[in-house]
Amino acid sequence: MRDPRPLSIEQAASDRAGSVVSETPGSSGQSGSVGAPTSALNHSRAAFYNRLKSRLLDLSNAASPPTAAAQDEASEEPGNQAPTDPKTLFLAGLFVIAVVAVLYIAQAVILPIVLALVLKLLFQPVMRQTDRLHVPRIIAALLATTFLVAVLASIFAILSGSASHWFSQLPQGASRLEDKFSFLHAPADVLRQLNDAIDRVLSGNTRVVATEAQTQHLALPEVLLAGTGALLDTSLSTLVLLFFLLAIGDTFLRRLVEVLPRFRDKRQAVDISMQIERDIGSYLVTVTGMNIIVGLATTLGMYLCGLGDPILWGVIAFVLNYIPILGPIAGFALLGLVGFVSFDNLGAACIPAIIYIAIHVVEGEVLTPMLLARRFTLNPAVIVMSLIFWYWMWGVAGAFLAVPLLAISKVICERFRPLVAFGHFLGN
Repeated sequence: MRDPRPLSIEQAASDRAGSVVSETPGSSGQSGSVGAPTSALNHSRAAFYNRLKSRLLDLSNAASPPTAAAQDEASEEPGNQAPTDPKTLFLAGLFVIAVVAVLYIAQAVILPIVLALVLKLLFQPVMRQTDRLHVPRIIAALLATTFLVAVLASIFAILSGSASHWFSQLPQGASRLEDKFSFLHAPADVLRQLNDAIDRVLSGNTRVVATEAQTQHLALPEVLLAGTGALLDTSLSTLVLLFFLLAIGDTFLRRLVEVLPRFRDKRQAVDISMQIERDIGSYLVTVTGMNIIVGLATTLGMYLCGLGDPILWGVIAFVLNYIPILGPIAGFALLGLVGFVSFDNLGAACIPAIIYIAIHVVEGEVLTPMLLARRFTLNPAVIVMSLIFWYWMWGVAGAFLAVPLLAISKVICERFRPLVAFGHFLGN
């Protein structure tokens, strides 16, 4: 009975060669009348099928899984590497310059869109929960937008009410600081004289500098008014766009999947979108929670050290902590300045800044590694460069968006092979 198991390529070739040879006239026990020609024919057929067997063996080896060397050669194919063609690099550089120019010129249009997209990632976990509870998306979007407006209005009310009191004390505080740092008058006079000498050499007339300074001083209210109008315009556009983005949900992602031609591209688009939503959303939620803790700890610390308006400094610490590295530095300098204005004793004046920096040391060494370091790490040097670039591009709003945009860029680069090296460079 024939074995039902399938034969390999080698066994099939061997059986076929043997069967053909056994079916020849010389192998069937006939008389020697056929003679030498039959024997020669059998040998030629056997040699032919032996060569066929060798060829089938070569084909079988070629169909086997590739070795490590073959995989290394495949990984070095031009399509899997970053482009090295000078023409391609030149065109890529022109494209980057064009994108930067568009982002800078069209700030009034692009900034609200980017802010709304980032805020959508912040509220996306809440929207997922409301979907599970079968809450209509329009109602959930309206509640989320209303909550954001209430938070921003509260922060603005606290800052405007308490900050106006401190601004009214600026003349007295400036005179007090001048008395405390009177030992710096001589070096400051030397620097001022050196600056005046440089101005005389460059301009030839000292009145030009004074006239320019006076003109800038007179134009300051107009600048502030224009900045306030731009801020209100951007805020209103962002809130309206955020509401509609939360209301439509994943409509844009579904439309993108529908227009992509290949299944691999569809799956890649969904994977990138889900990873951005998961990583950036969890980052924003976690950072917001840590900032609330930092704000409460700062409020308590300023209350214990006797500094006025502790809630104001807690809110400032909460807001500044959204800007990594540079935000805590600015908060430290601000509280150090306020301490010197509020207290006559040098030791007591340094306590607010010391408490603030101690809170950030605990937050950076305990909370951040425990909550973020395992799943979300960025190169600190790249973070500082990103802060400088986006602050130059879009001002304070760009500084707040610097880290989320950098993280989104890292996720996208890690998904495209030509940009994997750049994504690896962005990581810590």
